[in-house]
Amino acid sequence: MASRRRGHDRPGVSSPADDDGRGESINQRLDRNWQEMLQELRVMQTGIQILTGFLLTLPFQSRFTELDDVQVAVYLCLVCLSALITALVLTSVNLHRVLFGLRVKATLVRHTGAMIRTTIALVGLVLAGTAWLIFDLVLNRAAGLTVAGSVLVLVLVLWVAYPLAVRRRAIRQRSSRQRT
Repeated sequence: MASRRRGHDRPGVSSPADDDGRGESINQRLDRNWQEMLQELRVMQTGIQILTGFLLTLPFQSRFTELDDVQVAVYLCLVCLSALITALVLTSVNLHRVLFGLRVKATLVRHTGAMIRTTIALVGLVLAGTAWLIFDLVLNRAAGLTVAGSVLVLVLVLWVAYPLAVRRRAIRQRSSRQRT
């Protein structure tokens, strides 16, 4: 594994374990990975912009004054999380700008991957928190907590358990094809 990592840090060097049949150099793979990450960031940016826009309009609604202290605190946390998510999404772009021309695309891809994982986790919290706030306001606190918990479980299943299961299956299938 260490030699594989070293190969990713040296432009043009890849190990046989890195070959996925595309015939790419390590630089081509890093460029492709970066482009795929940018597409993921675009999707997240659009979603979080819509969610943040929704949150930012709430104080201008007539019922906002009816929120109790807990609801206001959750609302403010959600706004802060949404701002943090927006900053994380834009950090990858800024990081690219700062590292541009230094021939350290592996570093950029690695750090952007970490930011994307963090962003996805925070988006899950904002989704659950927003659902909690709406159900708490419209119905009651118990309904809000139930829905928030359900959203968190759903996010964990869809964004963690399911992808890991698909990944394990794909690795097993790839291994069995390589043995034959």
